[in-house]
Order: sequence, then structure tokens, then C-alpha cells
Amino acid sequence: KTEKGQEVVKLSPLPKRAKRTYLAMDKDKEVIGYVIPVFRMEEWLEFRKKMNPDSLTHRPEFIVKPRGQTVWEGKDVKLHCTVAGWPKPRIAWYKNNVLIDAKAHPEKYTAESNYNMHSLEIKNCDFFDTAKYHVSALNVKGETSAVASVVVKSRSFYVSVDGFSPEHGVTFETTIIDKFEVAFGSEGETLSLGCTVIIYPTVKKYQPEVVWYRNSVPLKPSKWVHTHWSGERAVLTLVHLNKEDEGMYTLRVNTKSGYDTYAAYVFVRDADVEVEGVPVAPLDVRCHDANKDYVVVTWKQPAVEGSSSILGYYIDRCEVGTHHWAQCNEVPVKYARFPVTGLVEGRSYVFRVRAVNKAGVSRPSRISEAVVAMDPSDRARLRAGPSAPWTGMIKFTEEDPTVGVVPGEPTDVVVTEATKSYVVLAWKPPAQRGHEGVMYYIEKRISGTDTWQRVNTGMPVKSPRFALFDLAEGKSYSFRVRCCNSAGVGEASESTGEVIVGDKLDLPSAPGNPVATRNTDTSVVVFWGASKDVQHLVGYYIECSVVGTDVWMPCNNKPVKQTRFVCHGLITGANYVFKVKAVNAAGYSQSSPNSDAVVVQAAICKWVPLTVPGKPTGVTLLEAFKDYMVLGWNAPANNGGADIRGYFVDYRTVKGGVAGKWHEMNHQALTTTSYKAENLKERLFYQFQVRAVNMAGVSKPSLPSAPLECKEWTITVPGVPVGLHVLEIRDTSVVVLWEPPVFDGRSPVNGYYLDVKEASAGEECWKGVHEKVNKMKYMKVTGLKGGASYVFHVRAQNLVGVGKPSAVLGPILAQTRPGTKEIYVDVDDDGVISMVFECSEMMEGSEFVWSKNYKEITDTSRLTIISERGKSRAIFNSPSLEDLGTFSCVVTNTDGISSSYTLTEEGLKRLLDISHDHKFPVIPFKNEMAMELLEKGRVRFWTQVEKCTSDCQVEYVFNDVIISQGKKYTMNFDKSTGIIEMFMDSLEVTDEGTFTFNLVDGKAKGTTSLVLIGDEFRELQKKSEFARAEWVRKQGPHFVEYLDFSVTPDCDVLLKCKVIETNITWSKDCIEIAEDDEDAKKIERQDGELTFNIGKISKHDAGVYEVFLKDERGRDKSTFNLTDAEMQIRACLCSFLPPANSSSEIKVLSTEHGIVLYSTVTYYHEDLRVGWLHKDGKIAASERVKSGVTGDQLWLKINEPTEKDKGKYSMDIFDGKDGVKRAFDLTGQGDIGEYNAHKLSLMIDTCTFISCLDRARVVGGLPDVVAIQEGKSLNLTGNVWGEPVPEVSWTKNEKQLVSDDHYKLKFEHNKFASITIAAVTTADSGKYALVVKNKYGTEAGEFTVSVYNPEEEESKEEKKD
Repeated sequence: KTEKGQEVVKLSPLPKRAKRTYLAMDKDKEVIGYVIPVFRMEEWLEFRKKMNPDSLTHRPEFIVKPRGQTVWEGKDVKLHCTVAGWPKPRIAWYKNNVLIDAKAHPEKYTAESNYNMHSLEIKNCDFFDTAKYHVSALNVKGETSAVASVVVKSRSFYVSVDGFSPEHGVTFETTIIDKFEVAFGSEGETLSLGCTVIIYPTVKKYQPEVVWYRNSVPLKPSKWVHTHWSGERAVLTLVHLNKEDEGMYTLRVNTKSGYDTYAAYVFVRDADVEVEGVPVAPLDVRCHDANKDYVVVTWKQPAVEGSSSILGYYIDRCEVGTHHWAQCNEVPVKYARFPVTGLVEGRSYVFRVRAVNKAGVSRPSRISEAVVAMDPSDRARLRAGPSAPWTGMIKFTEEDPTVGVVPGEPTDVVVTEATKSYVVLAWKPPAQRGHEGVMYYIEKRISGTDTWQRVNTGMPVKSPRFALFDLAEGKSYSFRVRCCNSAGVGEASESTGEVIVGDKLDLPSAPGNPVATRNTDTSVVVFWGASKDVQHLVGYYIECSVVGTDVWMPCNNKPVKQTRFVCHGLITGANYVFKVKAVNAAGYSQSSPNSDAVVVQAAICKWVPLTVPGKPTGVTLLEAFKDYMVLGWNAPANNGGADIRGYFVDYRTVKGGVAGKWHEMNHQALTTTSYKAENLKERLFYQFQVRAVNMAGVSKPSLPSAPLECKEWTITVPGVPVGLHVLEIRDTSVVVLWEPPVFDGRSPVNGYYLDVKEASAGEECWKGVHEKVNKMKYMKVTGLKGGASYVFHVRAQNLVGVGKPSAVLGPILAQTRPGTKEIYVDVDDDGVISMVFECSEMMEGSEFVWSKNYKEITDTSRLTIISERGKSRAIFNSPSLEDLGTFSCVVTNTDGISSSYTLTEEGLKRLLDISHDHKFPVIPFKNEMAMELLEKGRVRFWTQVEKCTSDCQVEYVFNDVIISQGKKYTMNFDKSTGIIEMFMDSLEVTDEGTFTFNLVDGKAKGTTSLVLIGDEFRELQKKSEFARAEWVRKQGPHFVEYLDFSVTPDCDVLLKCKVIETNITWSKDCIEIAEDDEDAKKIERQDGELTFNIGKISKHDAGVYEVFLKDERGRDKSTFNLTDAEMQIRACLCSFLPPANSSSEIKVLSTEHGIVLYSTVTYYHEDLRVGWLHKDGKIAASERVKSGVTGDQLWLKINEPTEKDKGKYSMDIFDGKDGVKRAFDLTGQGDIGEYNAHKLSLMIDTCTFISCLDRARVVGGLPDVVAIQEGKSLNLTGNVWGEPVPEVSWTKNEKQLVSDDHYKLKFEHNKFASITIAAVTTADSGKYALVVKNKYGTEAGEFTVSVYNPEEEESKEEKKD
């Protein structure tokens, strides 16, 4: 410090300068020069020496300026100038402030520079080259400019006769036609607006200036906005509509004589939301207060919050040039304003906003304009244009030389924004910052403490703005800022003082009561009072609702600031109420009270001009007494655009043919077309006239009636009916109605007659519509000709007779009014029956009037009538036979719009049936519940409904108990196909009962059940268990097809099965067939198919065959009992060739004993019946003549034949299905003589046959295998054949047995050999044989005996398992 106390600041030595950069930019950001830094004095002098050694540097100066010129169209023009300056200036030419690029348009411009002389040549000038041309000269010392005008004249301007110059005296008149109307679009669509513009007079090559505005702001072409001017039509195209595009669009056409405009509103509806109930997208996203790493994003709240209030908003950012969006805030912010930090300096960003409520997140808004994260001063220098619009300007920057100096204190630290979510600080940088710039640390302190906490400890911020989050709401804080650079951290700024965290901006107050007034058929004007004491108002949203629906729809999707708005797009004739809410950054206000209901209809004064009614007609006398007369008349044909509200009657006296003055008879309007004129004088003549009145006024009077004498009538027939009028005019029918006559005559009126004729026909053409008297006061006339006009009158009748006809009604044109609708009957979902009539031409004050049998309905006990939005509904409270009749509906204040519906008893019954179906709807089933067995033994219960909604629910019930999905049950309901399924993995005993599906779809119900009890359930359970066992079996080695048999055409029997490739073992009668066994040769295996070829079957082949499959996955077995299948095999053998048909012809064979006749069959079985005949007589069996079967041979043996044995022999064969007879004629001597002559030789010749025929045989009785339990006794008997009788013996394992106590051997009747083994043991198991022997041969009948112990077998099975 000095002696005076002043502080001395020691400056750091100056660093060496870095490489210098120079930059100069014009308005269009084109580089046109250099920026020269300002140096300190000694450096500046050194620089001047280098750049200007001769000291001649000076700014540009025009020695010769360009001069303005006027040229003819099609000529060339050249502008010259001379410029001095050092360094040599750079020259740029501009046309109407737009830079001319001569190199890009060489056909139009040529720019030259020679030494200090510069020129611009404009070739082939036309009308559009008329402009102001500027030339700019620029060097490092500065810039200067000059201007010259070029006027291009057209020779066609001077061809007029009077020599008048349109260029100087034309007055342009602008007319805009084909105007665009109020338009509606949805977000994402493209919308075009256009008008045709007529400019008069037409001047060649002259075009007006066409400008489009939105909400009074000029529109510039962009990717969202396209404009086009064809010379006649101006078109504005809005690409990809957003709510920001909503507003009042104005077309302005500017000419030299003035301008003309046209405007209409464009509404942009929200696009459909992806998830029901979510908000719609916010709008008008903008960026403010952008800095090096900070920007404030604002937006406007949407009109529709969704199914619940908006909880907040998410802000997303995206760096320009990328497509990656990053969410800026984790917690939704409530305010429509948010500071975004953490931006990278020098980079550009765009932002968007999404709203969120309980239902979800909205679609994103339209993205904002791009914003660059940079210092505001740099941005200001970039945005600053040249000193003149046609020149550039050199920007001078000065860099602070104080590098290495600790920065000073920031100043003016203030809180610019404070909400519950964040606080924003702003300050001014210090004056002493250093060459490298400064960054900032922010510190906070909770009120009541002395501790300061640094907020951004990790990284200092570059911008003099900072947003603090995560502050405790309601607490008080103080803030301060410190600067820092590479030299260190400076002193802290002054504190902001205590700031309470909370919303400083309050919600706006509710707007005032709205008032709705009619405008057009589809729009209403709404006025309201402005919200009071509201800060930063964004605008108002208007909502509308049809009375009785409680469904509110937005009228505008972009807030409006005025307190008047025209709501378009409404339904004509509907009754609407409106409400308004205000909005600012803090949110929405409470809605205003609802407006009074208003019918959407054109204002009468504007769209339906009222006039007074036409004149009433047909004033007649209906009844007369001594002092009064009853008058009647017809209503005027023209009501003036509004309903007739009444009539006024005038009268005057007539004496001696002279009429007096008119006087009013009634001071209040009459509501009927008849009037009782009282206080008259008897036998005096009167005349009457009538005037009609409506909203517009009183009509002119009708024509006066004829003079009528006031005297009492003495006629006996009724008077004339009155009040004739028509309803329901159609092409072929019309309904005529009337009122009874005032005067009944001597007796009451008991009926009427209606007459009709074409309007153009004569009086003689009247004809009655009906023959029998009509007791009603209405009648529907049918059979009319469409397009013809008719007139009607009515006559009343009493007991005396028929009165005079009424006044003529008509002419009435038989033609259906365009757009006419009829009454139709509707039955709603609740079964309520109603009649509906619609009218699209409702006027002010129009009402629906319902009648039954053409009498207005006043009793509401039978019908409830509801009318709204051009539709009226008459609801039957309790439909019954009391409601039969004709119901009609008339719309007042219209041109007779009406219709009727006749309810008959049959129709009522049909409607009641429909009502019952709607009250108690039934869900239709395509299929009732069914059951099917699936793989693994799973059971599927299913059904299918014809149709159902997404709300349809199914209740699954078993034995009146609701079941749910779990381990046992699996449910599925495919609502798209209507298939309902329930699966069970298995069926248990407890699952016997009734399964039910109960369906509920809104009010509709449906039930389907399946009963599984008794044998049906048990059968299904067995199938399920079998299917599951099969599935388990098939997981290992298994049979695809189990063992079975087939028979070949050669009568060979095959055992076959199909298996999965694995280890295979065959066995017969529990004995495995080894590879070296004889039977193993009969086994074949090919592609998983196993075949055992038994060949020609015999008793020896009987037994039980088994195939075993086994590997590491498990085992499987298939068994076939050939013995049990004998009958099936026999049937199959017979199917190929029945034994009877297979027999051969009879042959003869001589033996030593006689003659043998024989036949051979392919296959013989015991059921084959054979009978032998001799000379057609049955042969009796004897010792000499015998018949029998040996193998497949059928024979007849004749021993010692004689002459009597000659003759015809035949054999009858019957196999149960077919029968065959074979014959042989034994008559020649050769047969019998041969026996006597050659007996010895024949013995030798026939030895072979005889040995075959009489050799010892075992022909049956013995099984192939015998399995017997240990301890039991075994007895077997074999049938023996042979001639002579064979010797019999028994063997065991090829060792002969001897009869003893254990083995008892017998041979009885030379035919039956038996063996009995007492108390068998396992030692008795083995291979046994019955051996028979005679002189012709030996044969053995073999069989196997297997003795088993049950206990040992069970233990073996357990070990295998």
C-alpha cells in the first residue's frame, strides 16, 4: 500500500501473442474482410510498419460514384465507379440489399475490376431489373458505399391512343375470390390454403406483393411453411401440421395503389393418442437466455390433459446433426419453463417436451429452433449486421492482456427464477477477467447457519447463469458466486440475500362467466371476463359440451389471449354449453362457470331474414245466432320465416250496400283459425277480415268476407269442418287433418267424408277418398301421383244428413321433401323401446311435437319424450296393448316437416321379443363345450363363441365350485377367435362331475357345460391313463405297431411289427429264439419292420410269440397268442381262397387193397364238411368203403372193389360260405380189371402212396407248450392214426419213458395215447414226444413242458424292475 492507503496492483508480465486471426462477416454470414485486433501502442506501431511502410493506409473513398440510369426493356446497362483506398478495397454489388453473385449468373451479370475502376453490367434488362443497386467498398480501415437506381421501361406502356402512361397514373384494383374457409386439420397432416387474386388493370410483368400472416405475424418459407404465387393464385401449404400452426391466417396483397386482405381461422386438432387417457403433446417450445452451457426452455401447456391432471413435463434435447434424444430431467417439472445445463460450448441443440399424467406420457412436441451454446456477446457480434444492409462491417475485438491474473468478483448476483423444483441465478462477469476468460463456482448457505457449501464442486460453469436443483421446498437460502481461471479462484460476490424456495408464480384465477351467442349453423361466439391479477398470462382455452353428455371437447388447441373467440365445427341444432380456463407457466386455472345453453344455429337476422306473414284466406261463416257469429279462415301459405303467433280480426257494418269503417274485434292475438264474434246486432250485415302476426310483425289483411247477416241458423245438418291442414306430404300420399264444425245441427256429428281432386280438374271431378263414414278427424290419402297438385275438402255428417263441404285446402303438391326422414323404432342395449325422429333443418324456436292418433300427447305416463341436437326420442315407459295406434311427430317453425309410425299388435310383440333379447342378451356359441384327449393323457375342455368384446370374462366352474388357474388347471381365452380352453394334466377319481364355462360380456351372458359321470367318465379316465402310459412308453424304445399277423396269397402266415431301432429279442412260449435256432431263419428285419414267416400254419406252430425291445432308455414288449388267434387266421386264409374252391378235381389211385379216390385242398380246417356220393346216393361207411382226410387230402377208399362199385362218384364240399361238387365216373374196365390183373405190380407202384396214406401219425391233441405250476398234475392225450395200428411210446429229452407211479402211460382204442405226470416238479420240465410207428413209417408229436414256481417268478420280476 502507498502512504495514502491506496492498494498497488502488480501486473504479471505480458505473454507472447498467439497467431492472429482476422474475420469480417456481412449480413448473410459471408466472409468479406478481416478482423484486426487492437494491440497496445508499441505493438500497434510495429504492426503499422509492417503493413503500411509508406504510411498511405486509408479507408475506401469513391472518386466516381455510379449514376442512375433509365433504359428500354431488352437493352443492356452498365454501372461504373472508381474507388481509392489502401489496402486495395474489396468491391461487392447488391440489388435491393441482396448480394449479386455474378459468377453464379453470368448470363445476367458481368462484374469487372481494373485497377481502381469497377463496373457491373446488367444484360437484357426487363421489368424486374428495376431496382436500387448498391456498391460496397471494404478494407481494413473501414467501408463505404454508394447507390444508383436503374429503371427499365417497357415500350408497350406507350401504345395507348391518348399517350397516357400507366406507370405513373394507373390505379390498381384488387379482388380476392375463391377464398379459403375456416379449415380443420389434424397433427401430422398437410393443409393448403389458397385464394385467387385478380389485379385490374393487367400490366405486363407487373406482379403484386403477396404476403401471408399468422396471427398478424408475417410467415417466412421454411420446412413447415411453403408459399406459391402463380401470378393468379396464392397458395400457402402447411407441411406436417402442429398445434403451433393454429391461428388466424391472413392473405395480404400489396400493390402500388394499396392492399387488400382476407382472413380465416385454421384449427389444428390433436393427433390420436397412442395410449388412452394420456395427455396430448405440449406446444410452442422455445429457447431463451442461451449461454455457453445453459439455456432456458419454455413451452405452452396443451388443451387436453387426458384422463387425469398433468403431473409434469419431460424435456428432451438433441445435438444438431445427430438423432439421439437425451432426457434432461429425471423428475417431471410442473412449470412450463425449465433451465437446461451441461451443454457443450459451440454446439447447437434442439429441444422437445412431453407431458405426463397417471395414464402415461404424451407424444413429443414439435422440436424447437436450433440454439447454439455460446456466450451472448459472441452471439450479438455474429447477429449484428453490416452498417448498411448492402455492406459488410469490420468487427474489432480486443483481448484482455491480463493473463495469469486472478479474476475479480462477479457483480449483481440475483435470483431470476424460483420454483419448487429449481432456482436460477444470474450475475455479471467481473471487469478483470484475464485473457483466457473465466469460469464460476456457485455457493449456497442455509439461512441461520454460517457455512457456505459449494454447489458445483466437480466442474465450474462457463455461463453467468446457473440452475440449482434439489433444494428443500420452504427453506431459505443465500447464494454467492466466485470466479476462477488458471491463476486461481477469486473472491466471492455479494450474497443474494435470503431466498425462500417455492413457487413465485401463482396459478391464474378463473375467468369470468362466459356468454355464448349464435353465429352460424356450425359456430358460436363466446365472450368471457378476463382473469384478474394474473401474471405472465399465456392465454385461454375454451371447451364445449353437448347438453346432457358431460363430455368436454376443446374448441382451440392453441391458447388465445383475447376474451372473445369464435368456436367452429359444432353440430347444427345441438345444444351446447361452454367454459373457459386460463393458463400461464404455473399451470391451468380453475374453469369458469358454464355458460347458458345455446342452440347452434345461424343468427336469424343474418342468415334467415324474417318477413311478415302472408295474408290469411277463406274467411267464412261457420255458425250464426241472434247476437254472434262464428268465423273461420285458413292460415297464410307463407309464414314469413317464423311460426304464426296469432291472428287479429277486423269487422265493419254494411248498410244498403255501403260499407263502414274497419274496427278491431280482438286486442289479443288469437291462437286458432276460428273466432266467435260477439255483441253483434241481429239482422245486421257485417264484413270481416283477418291479419296474421309473427315475430316480424302483422301481415296485410285478408280479403273481406262477403256481407254476412247476423241471424240464427235453422238448418239441421252440421256446419262445415274447419282448420284443414296437411302433414306428411310424400310422393304418393298425404295426411289430411281437420277440426269439427262449430255448428253440429240438430244432432251431434258422427263422421266425416273427405273428397279430393287434382287442382287443375273441374268441379265435377271431386271424388270421395272413402265410401264408409270416417269417425276420425284425420285420414291418410294414398294413391296420389308424384308431382301432381291436389285440393281437398271435408263434409261433416250427423243423423239428419251430410253438411256442406269445408273450405278448399290446397293446392298441395304431392312430392317428398328432399332430406325427409321417417320415424324409426329403436331398441337400445337396455331393452328400452323408443321411436326416433330426426330433423336437420331446425330453426330458432323449433320444437318436436308428438301425437298419438294425431292428438298431441300431454300424458307422460305412457311416453317419455327427450329432444336434443335435432333428434327427438319418444320412449315407451311400459309397452303394452294400450300403446297401439298411430304416433306422429311434427317439427314446428318448419315447412311442415313431419312423419308417423303405426304400432300394430304384431309389431309390438316383435319389439317386446327384441327388447327381451337386449335386456337379457345371450352370448351365442359356435360350439358347445366339448372334450378331447391330448398327448400325455391331458384332457382339453373347449368351446367357441361366435363373437365377444374385449371385456368378456369367463368363470370356470366344476361341480358348482369356481376353479382357477394353477397346477391342476390351465385356462386360456383367445378373444380374437372366441376359443375358450381349459386343460387338465390327468383325470382323477375326484374329477367326476360337471364342468361349466360361465361367460359375462357386459350384460350378455352365456353358459355351456359338459357332464362326465359314470361309465363315460371311467372310460375317459382309462383312455387318459393309457395315453399317458403310451407317452411315457414312447420316450424309450417302443413299438410303432404291435405284433400282429397277416396272411400271404400263398397262405403263409406272417407275424409282423414295427419298432424304433434298438435291441430286439424274439421268444416263443417264453423260450428265447437264439440266432442258431431253426426259427431264427424265419425272422427278417428291414427299416424297423420285423417279420416272422411261420409258413403254412399247423398245430405245431401254435403258441405265444413275444418280441422284447431294450436299451439304456428302457424296454417294451409285444405279445401275440397264435393259439387264440386261430379263428382269425383261418378266416384270413379263407379270404384268399376258400377251401371248397381250392379243391382239385377227383383223381383215382389203385392200391393192393383196392381203389382210392382223392382230391387235394390248399388249406384244410375242421369246419370243412365233405360228403361222398355214389350214383347220387350217399355212401354209407363200412369196413370195405371208408372216407377221410389226411393232411390236405380228401379221400374215399374202396377195398376189394366189385362190378357194383362202378358208376359216377361225386364229392360235396362246403366250408361254411361256399360249396363245390367234384365228380368222377368210375365205369371203365381198366380201373377194376387193373386191380385183378396187376395186383402185384400195383403194390409196388403204389407203395409210396400207401405208405403216405397208412403210415403212423400223431394227428392231434397235443399242445406245443405246456406251462404248469409246481405241485400240479399234468394229463395229455394224443390222437394216433395208422394202418396197421402203430406202436406207441413216450420220450423225455429223447429218453424213453416207462409207465410207473410218476408217469402213467396209456394207449386206448388204438387211437388215443395218454400220459399223466403226478405232482410235477421243476425236474419234470423238458422236451417230450409221443412216438408212433408202423410198417409205413414213424412220427413223433413233440411238446414242451415248463414247470414254474410262482414265488420265484415274482422275485425275478422285481429284480428286473
